[in-house]
Amino acid sequence: MPSQNRPLSETISRLKDAAGAGGWSEDQSEIAPHLVEWRDRYRGATPILLKPDSVPAISRIVSICASTGTPIVPQGGNTGLVGGQIPDMSGAQVLLCLKRLNRIRTIDIDAATMTVDSGCVLADIQRHADDSGLLFPLSLASEGSATMGGLISTNAGGTGVLAYGNTRELVLGLEAVLPDGRIWNGLRALRKDNTGYDLKQLLIGAEGTLGVVTAAVLKLFPKPTSIESAMVAVPSVADAIRLLSFARRSGGTVTAFELIPRIGLDFVLRHIPGTRAPLEQTHDWQVLIDVSLFGETQGGILQDTLVQAANTGLITDASVAQSNAQREAFWKIRDALSESQKPEGGSIKHDVSVPISSIPAFLDEATAAVTRAMPGARPVPFGHLGDGNIHYNVSQPVGMDKQAFLKRWSEINAIVHDLVHRFHGSISAEHGIGISKVDEITRYKAKTELDAMRAIKRALDPNNIMNPGKVVRI
Repeated sequence: MPSQNRPLSETISRLKDAAGAGGWSEDQSEIAPHLVEWRDRYRGATPILLKPDSVPAISRIVSICASTGTPIVPQGGNTGLVGGQIPDMSGAQVLLCLKRLNRIRTIDIDAATMTVDSGCVLADIQRHADDSGLLFPLSLASEGSATMGGLISTNAGGTGVLAYGNTRELVLGLEAVLPDGRIWNGLRALRKDNTGYDLKQLLIGAEGTLGVVTAAVLKLFPKPTSIESAMVAVPSVADAIRLLSFARRSGGTVTAFELIPRIGLDFVLRHIPGTRAPLEQTHDWQVLIDVSLFGETQGGILQDTLVQAANTGLITDASVAQSNAQREAFWKIRDALSESQKPEGGSIKHDVSVPISSIPAFLDEATAAVTRAMPGARPVPFGHLGDGNIHYNVSQPVGMDKQAFLKRWSEINAIVHDLVHRFHGSISAEHGIGISKVDEITRYKAKTELDAMRAIKRALDPNNIMNPGKVVRI
């Protein structure tokens, strides 16, 4: 009604002024790609796309939203997988894109730190670190478009967690605009700072519900002198876990340890051009291993390790990359596992973690339960075996109607997540909560924990304007 629309139109006019020239758009063709996420599960609406290029402009925007009660949804590279970056369908939430905030502010080689704007793309950060003779180890399939603010806000994981930790462990300091519009400058490059509550750790993983991350101080690391990679066939997942322990005693640093099932490899070879089988024979389970060598460590460590593992029966076949091109071919297979499931029809996704020693039993029980509930369903469990994070995806039975399959998403989720909970695991290992699991976490988190989360949200965002309805409802 006009009486309701007038205040919103007045607010939008003020937001345009705050964003400045070039800092906003009402062009639906420009806005449209920002309103749907990669899996096409979540779509939204917004009256305006805000795209400021400075922290003061963001502060002005958030201050206006706070004073008018206007909900605001921050967005980085729009690579999230749980809908946290998508506004709802009401058309009342404004969308704040951080991609124009994209400066590398400083690199301190002696301190091994880099300070970056939140809109910097991960691949660019990696490249700047490399040009300085250092390493930023966060790595994931979407690194060519994912931005640092989004990665921080979801506490992204990726393939390097085994050696370097999640994003939470790679951030020394943050700058953020709080829900009342004030700018908090916590860009401290300190390895030790024990002065009370750590506000940055509240913002990391908060998915924009407690403020807008605008910059970060990141940890950098020594670059390995070389990386040895291999695709290895193992008799079972339990043997793969034993191989991980064996490889960790090899003398190199195991920096990636990725599980690939036969069905996943079949999908990649069937649908992804330019891929080929890494081993001559087919195997039920393979792992992709990276071992990083530093300093004067001699090469050939991974080859020697695999020979010893073969002698003990831990592996049945292996191919050690003889060139960087071959290593990239191995990783192309791993990185394409999600994409290759699309042509197979519907896929019900699970991003879960359980204690590493429990993974074999979890996979056995989950597969039995899912196929019992849906005969013909095709589980595709893959991912970060070294840190306990398995993407337990389920592709639809051959010939089943896709929409009929996807309608059973909640049912299959409950089967898998109940098992995860029984194994003392997490229903979201690295993707976050967003809108996808905001109600589901109430089934698995203790009331005490949820009450504490809600209390933090109310304290920092009493008007509930920051990405409302995500992570935790209040």
